[in-house]
Amino acid sequence: MIEAQFYNKLPNQKVQCKLCPKYCLIPVGEMGICRARKNIEGKLFSLNYQQTVTISIDPIEKKPLYHFYPGNKILSLGCNSCNLTCKFCQNYNISQLEVKTITITKEQVFDICLKNNLEMVAFTYTEPVTWYEFILECSEFLKENDIKTVLVTNGFINEKPLLKLLPYIDAMNIDLKSMDEDFYENICGGELKPVLKTIEIASKSTHLEITNLVITNQNDSLENIGKLVDFIANLNKNIPIHFSKYYPNYLMSESPTSERLLYEIYELATKKLNFVYLGNIYFDNNTKCPNCHKILIERRYILNNYIINGTCRNCGTKIYGKF
Repeated sequence: MIEAQFYNKLPNQKVQCKLCPKYCLIPVGEMGICRARKNIEGKLFSLNYQQTVTISIDPIEKKPLYHFYPGNKILSLGCNSCNLTCKFCQNYNISQLEVKTITITKEQVFDICLKNNLEMVAFTYTEPVTWYEFILECSEFLKENDIKTVLVTNGFINEKPLLKLLPYIDAMNIDLKSMDEDFYENICGGELKPVLKTIEIASKSTHLEITNLVITNQNDSLENIGKLVDFIANLNKNIPIHFSKYYPNYLMSESPTSERLLYEIYELATKKLNFVYLGNIYFDNNTKCPNCHKILIERRYILNNYIINGTCRNCGTKIYGKF
């Protein structure tokens, strides 16, 4: 364990965590809703420091990141906790339930990268925000050793800890679950506005891509999707967005997302955004130049990259991302 950052000590040895917008009030001996932070004798401790549920090597596209060094492999680590309680969680067995973890240090993370010729590490699968102390320490160390760090996150974090972490983060995929506040409150156990704030801040500081899991009868109205598209377009129409097919899981039994609806969403989104992709279905997710519409990255069978020095090889248009 290590003492947590971002909390206040209160009377009667209570503490208030200030890492995320939950602001958990935690009595002695109790944990916050994320199960990763515990009040021990009036101090807040990170329980998951140096603890991971998995160590694996993935394609960068699996995060999903399509505009961040496409074709590369990335080391993926995940913690056993989350600060949301999404009823549809696709990884509930490691985010919502306690499972065995293994210890890993920042030096071991770096050594795995060296042995496997990897240049990137992702904190993913569950919620890296709840792994804050380890990620801050690890990402700073990795940056000093020329290893890039990626966060795959729900974006539910307060501004002060986010700003402290961002200088060491090279890319983020943020899961924007809906533009409906009631959806966030009733289905996810969270709030929308802090996530939008995180996206706004991250869009100015690091490479950013967005994911939206389209859930049948929950967040799948074209009106809701239109609001989401408008929000991203107003920030930067080049930010890539991934609309993914939902399958029943955890506490949600709605039928899988209609693929016809996903195609409609694609058509809607491409009217305002330059880079739109569909996930969890068989789809032509080639990257095309927003100016001349030539294919720049082919993904269907084998990855071919025709971007030269960050620009379209055909017309010279600057392409959003790191290549």
